[in-house]
Amino acid sequence: MQKLYNKFINSLTLLEDIAPLMLRLLLAYVFYGTAMEKIGGIDSITAWFEHLGIPFPALNAYLSAITETAGFILLFLGLGTRLISIPLIIILLVAILTIHFDNGWLVIGSRANDPEIASRVGKAVELLKEHGHYDWLTEKGPFVILQNGMEFAVTYIAMLLSLIAFGPGRISVDALIKSKFKK
Repeated sequence: MQKLYNKFINSLTLLEDIAPLMLRLLLAYVFYGTAMEKIGGIDSITAWFEHLGIPFPALNAYLSAITETAGFILLFLGLGTRLISIPLIIILLVAILTIHFDNGWLVIGSRANDPEIASRVGKAVELLKEHGHYDWLTEKGPFVILQNGMEFAVTYIAMLLSLIAFGPGRISVDALIKSKFKK
């Protein structure tokens, strides 16, 4: 039984390479989207930051856009992974404190757990069935209320902390550089 267990555990070593690669690629995709949104609309991001009460909104909008752009590139490559993860965590913490915290945990409101959300979804469905194209709007999934809670931001922080603690994995430019310096 011990041999079988050891064989099973040894066969999982491939995941040591795949898991951090997947974390990096998923996070790179997330930060690509937010970076492009900021770059494409820096003036509106600046105005939004000002509305949120973020100090030096223009400076912080540009810093955020630059950091997220560097973040998606470096995470994708696995280059400077541990280092870039720190400012990305800071951006996420600011987002939690300025946007998500007051909205609770869930990103999408739960009709099952919140009667107010259930009531709002019910009213929206009623209005859409009467005045809209309800079938077309819901053919890809149900109508939901975006609660915009901190669920995703905290998940991304946990992913980045994993990359800080365990590194980018062997499928990365960091690992390639490290192997060259060992020789």
